[in-house]
Amino acid sequence: MVMDVKKNFHQTHSKVAVITGANAGIGFTLAERLLKANHKIRLCLACRNYDKGQAAAKALKESSPDVDIWVVLLDTSSVESVYAASKAIKERYDHIDYLYLNAGMMKVTGVDWHYFWKGLFSSRVFFMFTTGEGLLKQEDNVTNDGLQNVFQTNVFGHYVLIKELEDVLGNLSGKPDGTSQLIWTSSSASLEHKFDIEDFQHKKGNDPYSSSKFAMDVISVGLNSRMNKFNIFSHAVCPGLVMTNLTYGILPQWFWTLSLPLLWLLRFFVPSMTSTTDNGSEALLWLSQQNPSALDPQSKFLSEVSVLNKPFVATKQMNIDPDKAERLMQELDRLDLSLRARYKK
Repeated sequence: MVMDVKKNFHQTHSKVAVITGANAGIGFTLAERLLKANHKIRLCLACRNYDKGQAAAKALKESSPDVDIWVVLLDTSSVESVYAASKAIKERYDHIDYLYLNAGMMKVTGVDWHYFWKGLFSSRVFFMFTTGEGLLKQEDNVTNDGLQNVFQTNVFGHYVLIKELEDVLGNLSGKPDGTSQLIWTSSSASLEHKFDIEDFQHKKGNDPYSSSKFAMDVISVGLNSRMNKFNIFSHAVCPGLVMTNLTYGILPQWFWTLSLPLLWLLRFFVPSMTSTTDNGSEALLWLSQQNPSALDPQSKFLSEVSVLNKPFVATKQMNIDPDKAERLMQELDRLDLSLRARYKK
């Protein structure tokens, strides 16, 4: 199913958008596009590096000097940071319309070049480029909270953030008609067979990034079951293969430059080769312009491009078991309670 980003648009005033990981990449481009769509929107850039966040805010203000942009220090790999940021956010805003759960990390230590060359000349070439499965060697470490870093940064930190901000979301904020959207930046690397509910932190596996992205999709579905009655709606987005600092951290820039002709060729077959952050943010922007109650909670929204580089939004059915989603959230709730007991005495 293909959707036009220009449809269903309505000018809104004094909307509030909080974007994690907003100082660069897709998060920064999304902030730019939100401002262009509605110059009266209030933006919160939630960044783990405060100076970079301030630099991003300054850059945004160059084209929109009168906009309300605020930077808050937020590191999703630390629950204490999430607690502090959430408190500051609630002191500034009495309602959040869009909560973009965009921050993420993946630590790559190398590439399986044998797999790469073998896959390059096989029928798996499209799958290899879109998901990275089997191609990248990853490593993980443990945070100061005692959790797996990729899991905490990509998934759990955002889950705690949502819980901390509940009383300024939807009609829980005291506004009877208040509506909020939780919008997760997922990935085409979200693969169910990489995720194990018995090892949801992915302590034993070798693909923590893929596991974390599938966990995002599962949680997004589960949050709808819990929170739609409060006018809080959750959806997952796949930005496609975008050239960002994260991408260049996987393989050097020269590799992507040499691969550019191949990536353009793959566009004939794989529309998720979005390449630019502008293209990759298409579905994220599109969701902000929709009535979230009319969207299927089991749909994943994909930023894609035509062969002529025209961006569009497509959908993919996830078919996630609601019981599995609820079980995962119960596990995260227990983990959340244990950390609250440690830090919120």
